Amino acid sequence: MALWQGRSKKKSTGGSYRPFRKKKAHEIAPESQFAVVREETNMKIYRTRGNNMKGRLMTVSYANVFDPKTGKAQKSRILTVKDNPANHNYVQRNILTKGAVVQTEVGMARVTSRPGQDAVVNAVLQE
Repeated sequence: MALWQGRSKKKSTGGSYRPFRKKKAHEIAPESQFAVVREETNMKIYRTRGNNMKGRLMTVSYANVFDPKTGKAQKSRILTVKDNPANHNYVQRNILTKGAVVQTEVGMARVTSRPGQDAVVNAVLQE
């Protein structure tokens, strides 16, 4: 079921607004789809306003991990999600969002990109 992000039908006092127009397509939010850690990598392309494009990672197995001590980045396999401040249930489901802490082959890293909009997983190594 799609989420509608238009004006409410109710006033703050509890009364009803009279509708002045119908619902518009740009007021409907996309359905929630999350980037999940799996072996294969799968991505979807979405059209946005102005005929622009956004990529959404559906499944991912690698991340670009930046090491602040050496100043270099390397591609590393994601083993599992250790912590996710967005929702603690995302840890059990291995869902990646911005701010999630992941276990990689080079160590623990915090995700700095938005996999659902950038179609890439960038992370910074933690001490």
